[in-house]
Amino acid sequence: MRAEHQLRAFEQILQQYDGNVPLHRFLPGYFKQHKQMGSSDRRWATRHIYSFYRLGKALPALGNEERLSIADFLCHETLSLIVEKNLPELVEHITVPVEEKIRLITRKYPDFNLEAVFPFNSHLSENVNKTDFFLSFFKQPDLFIRVPAQDAKAIITRLNDEQIEVKQITDTALSLPNGTKLEGILKEGSYQVQDLSSQHTGTYFKPKKWDKWWDCCAASGGKTLLLHSLEPVIDLLVTDLRESVLNNLDERFRLAGIKKYHKKELDLLQNNDQVLHHYQFDGIILDAPCTGGGTWGRTPEMLTFFEDRKIKQFSAMQKAIVQNVVKYLKPGKPLIYITCSAFAAENEGLVQHLLETLPLELESMELIKGYENNADTMFVARLIKT
Repeated sequence: MRAEHQLRAFEQILQQYDGNVPLHRFLPGYFKQHKQMGSSDRRWATRHIYSFYRLGKALPALGNEERLSIADFLCHETLSLIVEKNLPELVEHITVPVEEKIRLITRKYPDFNLEAVFPFNSHLSENVNKTDFFLSFFKQPDLFIRVPAQDAKAIITRLNDEQIEVKQITDTALSLPNGTKLEGILKEGSYQVQDLSSQHTGTYFKPKKWDKWWDCCAASGGKTLLLHSLEPVIDLLVTDLRESVLNNLDERFRLAGIKKYHKKELDLLQNNDQVLHHYQFDGIILDAPCTGGGTWGRTPEMLTFFEDRKIKQFSAMQKAIVQNVVKYLKPGKPLIYITCSAFAAENEGLVQHLLETLPLELESMELIKGYENNADTMFVARLIKT
């Protein structure tokens, strides 16, 4: 009976969710409307809906219940009632590595195709290891925080005291289980939540004291905070299309000790000469609007709802934005182009277009293979204005 109850809850969410808002935003509203669901109901419903979407477009001919059973088996090392009910012969294998689970599922379902998990695989950057990338969708990425190197030891001790599992990845990067609550444990401002791959992009910045830098798609300000941690004595301009986002930056910057900066609300698809005519920058960070395909391990519903025509739309937008910002860059200075995409048209293909059409030369670029570290997959290029 409990399994049937859980299945009904899952089916109701599946019927109501249309992909128009991220799943992590939809679920709290759904649970608020369905107050009869207890904490256990909410926990299992969340697990089941996320597991289901992690299967992508694999085995489309099967019913939702059977696909959920397969997905939950692949995604978890703890048994669910639904796996016990529908895949009893696989129960003893629940803790084996996902590669072995895939072999077991393929044996039972010969039509299973791993590539169908990520149905847009033909668009992937050439350097993506497809098998590893597809397998990564069956595991929730870790939570990563960035801390000052001199504080890392004390912060690890504090987390251990709270029985929180933590791994030190670099001098400043710590990995924790996804969903870890840090409020009330670590002092506000003593750490920044930032994916490991996002932290790695900072190795391409190379700021110098007294430089003028522009973070032109600042969003939550993560790249500016990273830049400031590398060189605090710089002149900063942060811009974004959304005023509300820029207002939220003030508190984050205050906690990080950033006191001197300028901020402006700008649409980078428009001509901003009236606002920026007197600016010349020693470095520009463009964390470009993109499909986000390298982060879908955190938002697996995109495997179902994304439409590949959007790749071309984002690529066109990225080309236009670079053309509009690069004119404010001093000759010999870097444009740092970043996406959280795994698609060639937004990454290597976009860089090739820039080299052919703009006064830029490539110094270095990298597909950051987050799937190797239970992190997001990203792309970064350092382009020098000629």
